[in-house]
Amino acid sequence: MIITDTHTHLYSEAFDEDRSEMITRAIDANIKRFFIPAIDSTYTESMLQLEKDFPENIFLMMGLHPTHVKDNFKEELAHVEEMLARRKFYAVGEIGIDLYWDKTTLGIQIEAFKHQINLAKKYQLPIVIHCRESFDEIFEVLEEEKSEDLFGIFHCFTGTLEQAHKAISYNMKLGIGGVVTFKNGKIDQFINQIDLKHIVLETDSPYLAPKPYRGKRNESFYIYKVLEKLSELYGLSKEEVARITTENSKNVFGI
Repeated sequence: MIITDTHTHLYSEAFDEDRSEMITRAIDANIKRFFIPAIDSTYTESMLQLEKDFPENIFLMMGLHPTHVKDNFKEELAHVEEMLARRKFYAVGEIGIDLYWDKTTLGIQIEAFKHQINLAKKYQLPIVIHCRESFDEIFEVLEEEKSEDLFGIFHCFTGTLEQAHKAISYNMKLGIGGVVTFKNGKIDQFINQIDLKHIVLETDSPYLAPKPYRGKRNESFYIYKVLEKLSELYGLSKEEVARITTENSKNVFGI
């Protein structure tokens, strides 16, 4: 049973005390593939070091996170372009729109999102979308940009059944993490109405730890709690859920 964590910030400062041990713990438990989203240029060196330390298991993305779209966003986008031109990445992400923290940057967030979508098309890469309180705005951009070569993952999907179907209609998989284990998470009420071929597993560690670790530091090993919950909801074995979701991740990332 090979499990894939399609979204984990393993370079985060939250892991500075025990990073290698934490990653090894996950690898020993058959979590063999970790896809690493970018935030901004300040984390690039840490990401590259992570890849050097675990070359068989770490797969990097490149992008500018919407909460880090600030006055210097054009310089940050230039860094994204430079890195994509220089070497192999497996996705453009995480990108998107976040209206939870700052609504005043909506205009430049949309500009940065569209720019990075076009970079993904240029390099024939998937996109990994961050969507927080912004489904309407995200869907508006995807409607404008939709094409056969636009595909990817709606990371940390927390929308409704209707929004799930709409996301899938834009060639997106749904990234399901710890929220599916929350009592008030709501997605557990309908997710089994979505064919498992549209689902990938993620932790978003160190954030959004599943029950019974909610409120604590998340880590990739805890993806087992997400796997167990989906196994229960779909009425399938954990092995089958792991097999299908890892296959889905291969279809998105090409590896």
